[in-house]
Amino acid sequence: MTEPYELHADYVVIKALDNGVTIIGLTRGKDTRFHHTEKLDKGEIMIAQFTEHTSAIKIRGKVELLTKHGKIRNDE
Repeated sequence: MTEPYELHADYVVIKALDNGVTIIGLTRGKDTRFHHTEKLDKGEIMIAQFTEHTSAIKIRGKVELLTKHGKIRNDE
């Protein structure tokens, strides 16, 4: 089965440090739009992947973010 996205696309691991963290996926193309939203509670983890449809991820709330560039915390 052929997937509609590159299998080795960049991804990030998001760990919520508080309840109510919002993760918003933003589209590619001429007009940037929201295409997906998730809510995480403290301790929940989400793995998000950049694909042909997702060009950016917006995060609201305190998180620990793991990327190929290292670990980032936005509560420090």
